[in-house]
Amino acid sequence: MNTAGHSTAKAPRGLELTPFRGLRYDPDRVGSLAAVTSPPYDVVVRPDGLHHLQSADPHNIVRLILPEAGTPEARNAQAADTLRRWRAEGILTADPEPGLYVYEQRDGDGMVQRGIIGALRVSDPEERLVLPHEDVMPHIVADRADLMRATSANLEPLLLTYRGDGSAGATADVIERTAERPPLLATTTEDGFHHRLWSVTDPADLTAIQRELAGHQALIADGHHRWATYRRLRAERSSPGPWDHGLVLLVDTARYPLRVRAIHRLLHDLPVADAVTALDGLFRVRRLDAPLAEAVNVLAEAASAGNAFLLAGDGAFHLVDRPDPDLLARTIPMDRPAAWRTLDATILHATLLDHVWRVPDSPAHIAYIHDTAATVEKAERDGGTAVLMHPVHEDVVRDLARQGVTMPRKSTSFGPKPASGLVLRALDL
Repeated sequence: MNTAGHSTAKAPRGLELTPFRGLRYDPDRVGSLAAVTSPPYDVVVRPDGLHHLQSADPHNIVRLILPEAGTPEARNAQAADTLRRWRAEGILTADPEPGLYVYEQRDGDGMVQRGIIGALRVSDPEERLVLPHEDVMPHIVADRADLMRATSANLEPLLLTYRGDGSAGATADVIERTAERPPLLATTTEDGFHHRLWSVTDPADLTAIQRELAGHQALIADGHHRWATYRRLRAERSSPGPWDHGLVLLVDTARYPLRVRAIHRLLHDLPVADAVTALDGLFRVRRLDAPLAEAVNVLAEAASAGNAFLLAGDGAFHLVDRPDPDLLARTIPMDRPAAWRTLDATILHATLLDHVWRVPDSPAHIAYIHDTAATVEKAERDGGTAVLMHPVHEDVVRDLARQGVTMPRKSTSFGPKPASGLVLRALDL
């Protein structure tokens, strides 16, 4: 039996990474490669960051991933027209032959991350090959799907991790050998990260990578909404076809451990004084008259002993910890594993936001911000409350994902994230 071209009786399969003809900026046609790149679409803080990137170069990738117009339909049509025009003008050109791409990121502290960019077969959830760890919001998936349909392109890779053989694996061997060659491109973005990209086209190397990855499953580190979008678009079309695959960066965290950072919350309409008052008798609250770095250290120490948060926005920091056990028993669902029930993000959403503060989880009420200082500054400027989080360890994330348990959305920020704009996948190539 076939449904939308997908057989319901599938033989067991592993990760299938396919070469593709990358679409890349011609460095002679743009001001600089750094000036046309961007963080992933959901990391760009709008509108400040968006307008900054737009002004960096008229061809910055944000004009494709975050087009601006009066309606969603107009935005997507604008992105599609921009992509067609840039390809026609030679701003973006296709590599001559299909390949996988080795991608390297370095920072000024000696951190190096390398991985493989390719077109990954979009698997079904029951195959347990690509594991999500966070819930998604349907309206964001719908928005990304409309953009991908309009442009017929994967405009930026999502970030997946797997636990390979570290330095002993075939993929690691190909990556390290490839990184000794001159790269296709090299650039340094304004955040201080150095980026290099190489193509892998040798059939023996491609086969070695594909064989090794076929024995692994992957964890979505960044890009849950884009992966859900890939699955939606594949389901709409019969197979085989280009929508059977989606653009990803795969990183072996046995060799290159990712950094896991927290994603903070900005509660627009809740002043800090009101937030603190509501916690009376439910959590311990201590005022910290300390700089940000010191306050974050205090949060880390408190988080090692239990659930803890920092509130900011009134010129000081307020450490919130030691929740009342009876409150947690009343507000935390008991049908999930203990590792989920004790997550800071679970306590924040199920107990604080839903029960104590009664703040709806919608863009009108909550902003999700990766940068700690920016969250505090916005809260102080806007009169809201910044809720600063402590990061979750990757092993906890992976363990929950393997159990099929998703965390509250925006619970973690894995990084470094791939820069958008270095290589795109046009589905008509």
